Amino acid sequence: MVQQRKTGTDRRADIRRVALELFTAHGYESTSMRQIAERLDITKAALYYHFDSKEAIVRGLFEERLATLDALIEWAEAQPHTPERSAAVAAGWFDLVVEGGLGFARFALANQASLRELMPKGGGGLDRMQRVSALLADPGTPPVELLRIRMGLMTANLAVMGSQGLDLTDEEIIAAAAEAAGLLVPGFTDAITSRAKTA
Repeated sequence: MVQQRKTGTDRRADIRRVALELFTAHGYESTSMRQIAERLDITKAALYYHFDSKEAIVRGLFEERLATLDALIEWAEAQPHTPERSAAVAAGWFDLVVEGGLGFARFALANQASLRELMPKGGGGLDRMQRVSALLADPGTPPVELLRIRMGLMTANLAVMGSQGLDLTDEEIIAAAAEAAGLLVPGFTDAITSRAKTA
């Protein structure tokens, strides 16, 4: 069987995936471009063709996720406020969190100090969370209800943080996050668990 040659987009996705695994396991500072290339079984020159530094890989990871979230927000802001739109927005948010079995959340948690300098400038996750929470709220929602929605959005990330040192699978962590989110905001449980099944 002839092996199909990977496109540049596929190769870049592979590099991001492997780098994410290595940064999470060994730390961003301790992982070298050489180690990433060796793990992928490619030359350093091939790796540098796609990314000129570890910083570029991490920025690419953030930019990809933020672009996906921005597209979701842009779509939602053009739709009428309906329960279906709210469900799609909640599901899209959690899709980003649980994608790849919580890998990105673990990476961010393990490399907090290094990531402060690498996060995109001007409107990061907090700004987008505020916009998403507004999309999920009914017009005139009291501030305390908006707080509950924001807390619901953060449950999966907090579950990753809280699960440190516990012998739990990704599925168990996501299920616990779904239960907690559902206590805060009805409907969030379904949003998380439906995405967890496809992650």
